[in-house]
Amino acid sequence: MKTSKSYVIQLKAGLLAVCLSLISILWWEFHLRSEGITISYDDNNALWANNRSMVYEPRDQATVFIGSSRIKFDLDIPTWQAITGDHAIQLANVGNSPRPALEDLANDKNFKGKLVVDVTEEIFFSEMIFNEDEIRSKISYYHQITPTQRASFQINRFLESNFVFLDQFSFSLNAMLAELKIPKRPGVFPDPLFPFDFDMNSFPRQSYMSPRFLADTSLQNRVKAIWDFFISMNPEKPITGHNLDSILNWVKTNTDKIRTRGGEVIFVRTPASGKILPFELKEYPRNAYWDRLLAVTGCKGIYFEDYPAIAHFECPESSHLSPDQAVIFTNNLIHILKEEKGWIFNIKPAEL
Repeated sequence: MKTSKSYVIQLKAGLLAVCLSLISILWWEFHLRSEGITISYDDNNALWANNRSMVYEPRDQATVFIGSSRIKFDLDIPTWQAITGDHAIQLANVGNSPRPALEDLANDKNFKGKLVVDVTEEIFFSEMIFNEDEIRSKISYYHQITPTQRASFQINRFLESNFVFLDQFSFSLNAMLAELKIPKRPGVFPDPLFPFDFDMNSFPRQSYMSPRFLADTSLQNRVKAIWDFFISMNPEKPITGHNLDSILNWVKTNTDKIRTRGGEVIFVRTPASGKILPFELKEYPRNAYWDRLLAVTGCKGIYFEDYPAIAHFECPESSHLSPDQAVIFTNNLIHILKEEKGWIFNIKPAEL
């Protein structure tokens, strides 16, 4: 009898714990949605690997994009796909150099498609590969993925598409703790703390700013302050001479591999504004970096300042386009690729 009562007590305690957990989760989900927060997917290894698996689609039906954060914000995937009928496969990574992804695609003998490479000079022409461990981890995950991980990805996709709070980069315990303003020890620089409204992430891996971010200049200024901090620090002087030659020749070797197989590679210099643009133009003169990149590799390029329709964007936080600006940029990018660079799309004349 005593054992039976003990079991009942334990069962009731367990049910109470479950009920309290469900109530807490539902309250947290309701609270986030009432704040205007919408679904954003974790931009993790599994999501990147899912896109990486798509690069073998026929060359006339897909385009792969690599780079850092700018092309991830600036390419509006729905616009691209609606106009071109061409699948946009987004493999760019926030704060990451595109060079490891370029190498991975170059060494993949089955990749023979169209490739757009976003060039942000201070990241692209860096002797140190920015956040190399992060992108190498994604590449390794793709090549070593297991059936269990594939199944887990599909389950997570279903859950993430229905619950806001599952965005672990914004609402996990670690993410929330990072928001606490704990003083750093002398000589220790704080990690940049971006507002989560700045970088939302769709399932096709397009980054976008939330309406709340676009309406709140204090949030925009917070991100501008982070860019200003990086500019003032300027920890690494631009590479020149032999070191620059080595990177350019390395890029040529990898683009040649893709082009030899019948693939196509084009470089794109995406827009910037505010304090960032004059800094980049001063530190990385076009003739010394961009022009040499095209000359050495023999690839075509699109530099935003050459085209009036995309030359004068004022980015909300100086470095990335808003969703509305991304639509304009994408429309013009398609037009330039078709009319000037010879890319073939199933474009309806009325669309452009």
